[in-house]
Amino acid sequence: MRALLVVNPQATATTPAGRDVLAHALASDVKLDIVETSYRGHAADAAAQAVLDAYDLVVAHGGDGTVNEVVNGVLRGGTGPGVPMLGVVPGGSANVFAGALGLPRDPVEATYRLLQAIEHGTSRRVGLGRVSSASAGSGAGHDRWFTFNAGVGWDADVVAGVEAQRARGREASPALYVRTALSSYVSQRRHPSRLTVRIPDEEPFEDVRLAFVSNTDPWTYLKDKAIRLNPSTSFDGGLGVFALRALGLPTVTRYVAHLLATDGNPKGGNLLRRDDVDFVRVTSPEPVNLQVDGDLLGSCTEVEFTSVPRALTVAV
Repeated sequence: MRALLVVNPQATATTPAGRDVLAHALASDVKLDIVETSYRGHAADAAAQAVLDAYDLVVAHGGDGTVNEVVNGVLRGGTGPGVPMLGVVPGGSANVFAGALGLPRDPVEATYRLLQAIEHGTSRRVGLGRVSSASAGSGAGHDRWFTFNAGVGWDADVVAGVEAQRARGREASPALYVRTALSSYVSQRRHPSRLTVRIPDEEPFEDVRLAFVSNTDPWTYLKDKAIRLNPSTSFDGGLGVFALRALGLPTVTRYVAHLLATDGNPKGGNLLRRDDVDFVRVTSPEPVNLQVDGDLLGSCTEVEFTSVPRALTVAV
């Protein structure tokens, strides 16, 4: 088996020693090549080249952003024959995709699981989400796969704020996300989004303030706490939708307290929640931020989220 190990050396939980251990362990079982990423999009480019070079396995070692890039790289030419299997060894701060697959978040334990999967030939087909959006400016729109979540509005504003802080040298942490979420909430209250959400066979939902789309459960992690917006959503079904019509402090406090104190399944008159949806369209009269898998794509005025069943094979 030919395998390519794609490593993000800047990921939160990766170390040179850990990367060496991973590389040596994999090299004992497969014919291994290694790429260390050095620019945004490098992991996607390396994974796309791995398809052309007929690799059997591409292993992503980094955070969810690295996994997303590798997925978009191996699927750049589509989901047909010749797409290598994906392996994941977590190296970021959240590692939501790995957690949703039931993989250990510890890199050493995850490496052992990957070696076992290679030895025994165990894998799983997973569904993915796909985003297509119209750009808010004069540039091209976005077309991107996502593995666990996507959203427009508040959560994308948080991602934008955290990315700006990281560009200034701040380390990503739960505290940074919480502070950024609070400041973004204040901004949302002053300038609320006015989204329209369309789901097949239903009337449009108008005056929506935020819209989250899940490809699996959980939505994300706050340290070791799973945040579960759509608990019934999984890699084996369609997309989950979580949208709020109001962002008043009592409403937001109630939902946040519920999500932190329970295993999800929130309900309420201001909440639109659906599971196993094939297609979601969100439009806005003003540009709003768009994020996929915690990566800011930019702003848009129209975005479509589509469920693609059994899109990728993952070693588990």
